[in-house]
Amino acid sequence: MQIHQHWLNSATKTPSPNCDDFPAGNLPMLLVIHCISLPEGQFNTPYIDQLFTNQLTANHHPSFQSIYQLKVSSHVLIKRNGAITQYVPFNRRAWHAGHSCYQGQEKCNDFSLGIELEGTDSSPYTDIQYQHLAKLTTSLLKTYPTLSPQHITGHSDIAPQRKTDPGIYFDWNRLYKLIAIDKRD
Repeated sequence: MQIHQHWLNSATKTPSPNCDDFPAGNLPMLLVIHCISLPEGQFNTPYIDQLFTNQLTANHHPSFQSIYQLKVSSHVLIKRNGAITQYVPFNRRAWHAGHSCYQGQEKCNDFSLGIELEGTDSSPYTDIQYQHLAKLTTSLLKTYPTLSPQHITGHSDIAPQRKTDPGIYFDWNRLYKLIAIDKRD
């Protein structure tokens, strides 16, 4: 995967207004893996794009009542079929982590990139999602030298009181093997 001017060449670009600049002096040093489906457990709907672009309405599903007014985004979404949508360029801060802490440093949005996988934290991800996640991760590591394989984590790890994604079915060892790293390095 090629990154040009902080956008993936192969992704559908759906710019989100829910982003801003990284704080002065901050560069992304952490990759955060998330999962999302809207409504929960339903795939290939237009609602994730709508949520990340402030177009989601409460009347499409009862579960949207509590989320339709949120101002959130992620840098990238990898759908079940492998299609990739990018919402925020990698040189800007996406609003994906919320209240969070990584290795004692709070406000993970200030120094991280967020990658969403279409799914639930209670079901396996697809082969193509792992393949594309690995290619994206490898490309990000090559493009942004402040990132490192040792700083890839799940949303549940930076917000354990609030979040459970990407969930128990996310195969971390598979990702590490695909990007050819040893997490213990």
